[in-house]
Amino acid sequence: MSETELPEARADAEVETESQLDRDDRLRPEFVQAVLDAVEAGDTETARALVEPLHPADVADLFELTPHEERAALAHAVADLLDADVFAEMNDYVREDLLDALEPHEVADIASELDTDDAVAIIEDLDAAEQREVLRALDPDDRAAIEEALSYPEESAGRLMQRELIAVPEHWTVGDAIDYLRGHEELTTDFWEIFVVDRRHHPVGTCALSWILRTPREIAMADVMKREQTLIPVDMDQEEVALRFQKYALISAAVVDDSGRLVGMITVDDIVHIIQQEAGEDVLRLSGAGEGDINEPIRFTVRTRLTWLLINLPTAMLAAFVISFFDGEIAAFALLASLMGVVSGMGGNAGTQTLAVVVRAIATNQLTSSNTSRMIVREFRIAATNGVTLGLLIGIGSLIIWHRADLAVVFGLAILFNNLVAGLAGVLVPVTLDRFDIDPAVSSSVFVTMFTDSMGFLSFLGLAALFGVHGTG
Repeated sequence: MSETELPEARADAEVETESQLDRDDRLRPEFVQAVLDAVEAGDTETARALVEPLHPADVADLFELTPHEERAALAHAVADLLDADVFAEMNDYVREDLLDALEPHEVADIASELDTDDAVAIIEDLDAAEQREVLRALDPDDRAAIEEALSYPEESAGRLMQRELIAVPEHWTVGDAIDYLRGHEELTTDFWEIFVVDRRHHPVGTCALSWILRTPREIAMADVMKREQTLIPVDMDQEEVALRFQKYALISAAVVDDSGRLVGMITVDDIVHIIQQEAGEDVLRLSGAGEGDINEPIRFTVRTRLTWLLINLPTAMLAAFVISFFDGEIAAFALLASLMGVVSGMGGNAGTQTLAVVVRAIATNQLTSSNTSRMIVREFRIAATNGVTLGLLIGIGSLIIWHRADLAVVFGLAILFNNLVAGLAGVLVPVTLDRFDIDPAVSSSVFVTMFTDSMGFLSFLGLAALFGVHGTG
């Protein structure tokens, strides 16, 4: 592109950025294509002019929308816009792609600009050798904080927390705290409350910034602070942390180690990501779709889904084994082969409904040992009501269509029976797995499907054999 064309291109870029987002705050396809076309043409000036006005989260989205093979060229074109905030917002797989192309000292520079929790999120996905090189390039204080965080289990409060917080002694006055905040430039600037600690650095209370601003300087912090607080153990699972934030409407919370010392804090903006992540994981695990990330390498997706399908194969074979016992009935009345799929399918749908409710209840601590029996009775009543209703409708419908009273009775009773099985399996399977510390979102659907398919075929064909349903009646 010539020098005379550059100003015109930049002007076009400025016009383009006015409509870069659609009504749902998503990058428009034409905007993404305009950026990629500029990169392909070697026009980094235009590409940069298009990308520069974007929010860091939108820049991260741009890279996620860019095909894998074109991301490196885009990163080179807008390298000076790829700051720490962009990497913090980026999808894990996309971020890993870009980090692989950077030198360890460049990754260290990005990590040093982030809060500890965001820096850990970047470094923990690197290979062990790359982690060591990046950590070696960090400032000693940053390295120590990140190494400590990496020592905690994955998806724990220790990984999630940030060390940048404000803590003051309980014997200080409000004036002391204000002077401290104003006199130390190295303190973090993003916080909502101050933690008050004793001499052993144990948190004894919290104080909102608004209280400090509205309280006379001579008042003691111990007289202003709120002593009731929710403390998060450093090894607590992040899902349990999110539940505490939701239950107690927290904005931030102190994280303590085994001795009760204040070691970090967790803020609500991190919890929003955790809630979204955990909710998505449970849904995807029920279907066996793995992480369900469209940026995940195909080989990982194939391996996860194929493993799940192979696990389901024995349950399908069990259903076929049940059917084999009734070859004579099916041969005598071929209509049974068409209708038995309806029984198992309706039971499967009912089981999935119950399973989704129960898994969610377990995940949110709504279902505990104290109300499990009540939940079982509740779902049994629902299954019985739905089963009777569907059984009557299907029985009457089949009577009208095929004019067979025996078939109508068998069809309706099989629907009722399989709904009851589905309701009980949908509760008992996830509850039992949870009692054995097995994630019910991972394995429940396999067993529920096995019960509804096998019992659906068994009830329908068994009742058909019992009532002597055949093609000549």
